[in-house]
Amino acid sequence: MSNATFTAPCLSTFCELDELGLVVTRQDVRRREAILECRRAEPDPWCRTCGAEAKLRDTVPRRLAHTPFGDRPTTLLIRVRRYACDHCGRTWREDMTSVAEPRGKISHGGVSWALRAVVRDHLTIARVAEHLRVSWHTANDAVLSEGQRLLVNDPARFEGVTTIGVDEHIWRHVRFKEKYVTVIIDLTPIRNGTGPSRLLDLVPGRSKDVFRQWLRGQSPSFRAGIDVIAMDGFTGFKTAAAEVVPDATAVMDPFHVVRLAGECVDTTRQRVQQQILGHRGRSGDPLYQARRTLLTGLDLLNARQFDRIDALFATDDHVEVEMAWNVYQKVIGAYREKNKKKAAKKMRRLIEAIGTAVPAALVEIAKLGRTLRRRAADVLAYFEHPGTSNGPTEAINGRLEHLRGSALGFRNLDHYRLRALLETGGFRPALHSGLR
Repeated sequence: MSNATFTAPCLSTFCELDELGLVVTRQDVRRREAILECRRAEPDPWCRTCGAEAKLRDTVPRRLAHTPFGDRPTTLLIRVRRYACDHCGRTWREDMTSVAEPRGKISHGGVSWALRAVVRDHLTIARVAEHLRVSWHTANDAVLSEGQRLLVNDPARFEGVTTIGVDEHIWRHVRFKEKYVTVIIDLTPIRNGTGPSRLLDLVPGRSKDVFRQWLRGQSPSFRAGIDVIAMDGFTGFKTAAAEVVPDATAVMDPFHVVRLAGECVDTTRQRVQQQILGHRGRSGDPLYQARRTLLTGLDLLNARQFDRIDALFATDDHVEVEMAWNVYQKVIGAYREKNKKKAAKKMRRLIEAIGTAVPAALVEIAKLGRTLRRRAADVLAYFEHPGTSNGPTEAINGRLEHLRGSALGFRNLDHYRLRALLETGGFRPALHSGLR
């Protein structure tokens, strides 16, 4: 850098104060904080009543939290001019709405930084408040208000949605109060291979009416664009979709079908355990020892697990567990079949086989057969619409569990909804591209 030219640093530009119309006049950079004394770059002495040029009367200080200066909380000490008009007697302060909200404690730049920190960097509100050196409530109100205005209320986020997933979610673990919400996920990027899924909305309650009212509350163009809805075995979601968007195809996703088959194996194992030994599974019981091996796919079993399965099914006392295990493996095999036509054929045969003429002793298999036969069209629809699964919905539920753990729980459902949308609403690309 032999020919480099250095100039004096401009804190107004470095701290992004030019965008707020401010200029730094003095600075006090300490070890634990930075204080920047500022004023408006362009004075505005013109009276709004008579149009005359007023005189500067004095200045009043206003403190605002701003984007941290490195790892130091930064405070803007703004000298706000006050004017007095000799013609009409009016007095007023400079308009500071371009710097911060009226009565706000954080500058627009600080609020933008806080929103990026929460959405893009997954910081908690407590950490954001610490970096800005404001109270938790001040930071939370600013982030949620800006996030709702800039991101959540943007109608464009509902455009181009063709595939959605619906599922229930527990937003708080309480005994007597409402704890369930219905989450609606955009699965269109997963189906098209263009990106991850994202949360569209989170609605209090879990019922047919909740999902139906949400669908009816959307625009006609949005409802007309929906052609596939992935869901679990809850018939209320299917009925609501059939009433509001009858042209959409309901798909019972593999995640829940495999889980139903796994529950069939578990409940059969537990019943047989009680019949043979008269107590729940213990560490030395063969059925209890094999509980996880029974739920492992056949192609993933190692030699030791194969030996355990062979020893378990060598006795006639475990024949009912063996039959439930065979059904479970066939369900997994159908979904792992690469040829979708063959996979659909396998699943159809299995549904027909366990949907009728099942021995009365096989209570769990008969129950599974009735469920799959009643939802056969939805189960088989997956093979016509590959990639439509509620697995990404469960993944987002996991991210929401992490959010709730990071925040040490939520008590306000409106706050939880907004934080959940900011966390999993797919807004990170917009903030990476410089959306302010």
